[in-house]
Amino acid sequence: MFRMTLDDIKNVVVVGAGTMGNGIAHTFAQNGYSTTMVDVKQEFLDRALQTIGGNLDRQVKKGILSAEEKATTLSNLKTSTNLSEICKTADFVIEAATENQQLKSAIFRTMDENCPAHTIVATNTSSISITEIGAYTKRAGNVIGMHFFNPVPMMKLCEIIRGLATTDETFTLTEKLAQKISKTTVCVQDYPGFISNRILMPMINEAVYCVMENIATVEDIDTVMKLGMNHPMGPLTLADFIGLDTCLAIMEVLHNGLGDSKYRPCPLLRKMVAAGYLGKKAGRGFYKY
Repeated sequence: MFRMTLDDIKNVVVVGAGTMGNGIAHTFAQNGYSTTMVDVKQEFLDRALQTIGGNLDRQVKKGILSAEEKATTLSNLKTSTNLSEICKTADFVIEAATENQQLKSAIFRTMDENCPAHTIVATNTSSISITEIGAYTKRAGNVIGMHFFNPVPMMKLCEIIRGLATTDETFTLTEKLAQKISKTTVCVQDYPGFISNRILMPMINEAVYCVMENIATVEDIDTVMKLGMNHPMGPLTLADFIGLDTCLAIMEVLHNGLGDSKYRPCPLLRKMVAAGYLGKKAGRGFYKY
């Protein structure tokens, strides 16, 4: 059986060209990997390339990259709308699609059918069970969580999450790969919310309860956490940036997966999502944009 080493990883595929997907693709391409972004429409891919180009320009302006390094990064990037075909030459695939279990199951089944036997298939999910995702495939030992943080090119952390069947070889290689692209890794077992969201989302949810119960204004709640706890951003501002629909989805994963009432989503959070007040991306959340 072929055992991959770090040097064997040549072709990286990122599935999903949204905020996280284009950030992951940017990071791999900047670190010298031949990287292909895949999405269902070319317009999504073109928009992602525009975003990456703008972010690279900012890096050049700040002196983080040279103009030559920017050009090399862009030359390492390709796009495709044909997941099945691109998977055939992939060494490492990272799924970064919408946080929807049905969608992810379809993507992983397609990847499993078309990737070579040695390919590691990772997911950037922020809360869905890696063990369940692995069960959609016939290579659960090669399935792993690789949870990046936004903005990916700037944020150093990467949670590496082991599913029940994830092999030691898959974990070690994924950890080394993350470190090679300049990420600091933490090893996490497969429980709802992993580490980051199991701690962060209940804090955000409790902040929403404080708004619902008229304990203080949105601005004052954020100010307490910024000045009193030295957080760079208040929890309600952060919720707007993450997306209130995403926050609600993660709270529901925590509540359903752990069965503890302390993870119940705040009714105000549900109401705002139902109203379409999803945060910055919708122009309105706890703040107006």
